[in-house]
This record gives sequence, structure tokens and C-alpha cells, in this order.
Amino acid sequence: MKGLAIRNHRAFASGVLFLAFAVFFFATALQYPAGTAAKMGPGYFPRLLAIVLAAIGLVVMFGAMKPAADRQALRKWDLKGLAWITGSVILFGALLFPLGLVGALFVLIVVSSRASSEFTWIGALTNAAVLIVLCLAVFVYGLGLPLPVWPSLLT
Repeated sequence: MKGLAIRNHRAFASGVLFLAFAVFFFATALQYPAGTAAKMGPGYFPRLLAIVLAAIGLVVMFGAMKPAADRQALRKWDLKGLAWITGSVILFGALLFPLGLVGALFVLIVVSSRASSEFTWIGALTNAAVLIVLCLAVFVYGLGLPLPVWPSLLT
């Protein structure tokens, strides 16, 4: 069937990834009672999110097969960029409590910025300043999460 050929391989692969995550999280959420909409259990919201994620994945996959979809091939993976980003997340987790949210976010943003071929120190430092202020405003002051803001040496 000519109309069902995959035209946009990048979008199709993204949809498959969405669907795979949805299946994984839905299966994991089955270990918890769902409850009802009126009395939600701990598995209700994760299942609902997994269903929404699966729907998004299916829409993206079918959109990639439309005759009007742009033709795009999959690109080769940027393993260096993936390593910079993965490493920055690991560093964030390891440094959150010794350096506080400000220090850990600074390291996360600067290190993950190295993944871009367009990396500049001015751009990385500007992003760090803006994102640290936003994260503090939302997570610490807005939501009141009990996160260490400053290095434990200063408290």
C-alpha cells in the first residue's frame, strides 16, 4: 500500500520511542492500585500519563506515514553529545547535596552545553543564570520543595 509507507523516518522513530516509553511506564504502573477517578490510587496518574504518551506516539507515527509528510532519513547518533548530556545528569545527581541546587544546576547546564556544536561560554553562562533563577523560583520558592539551595559548606 503506497499510502502507508514510512516517509519521515525521524518522526516515525520518535513515535516508536514515545510508544516504547509508554508501554514501559504503563507496565510498571500495573504494580500499583489504580483506584478510580474519584479516589485515585498511586497507579492512576502514571497509567493516565502512559496512555497520553502512547497516543502522542501513535499520532506521530501515523503522521510520518502520510503521503504529505516530508521525507527525512534517520541521522547517525551523536555519541559525543549523548555522553556530554548523560554525564551532566549524572553529575547533577552526584553534586546536588554537596553543592546545592545552584551549584549542581550550574554544572549540569555548562557540561550539557558542551554537547552542542554551537557551544560558547557566554551562551552557556547566560543559560545557566536564567535557568537557575527559573528553577529556584519554580521548585524552591513556588512549590516549596525541600532542596538544598547552596553548598552544604555554607549552611
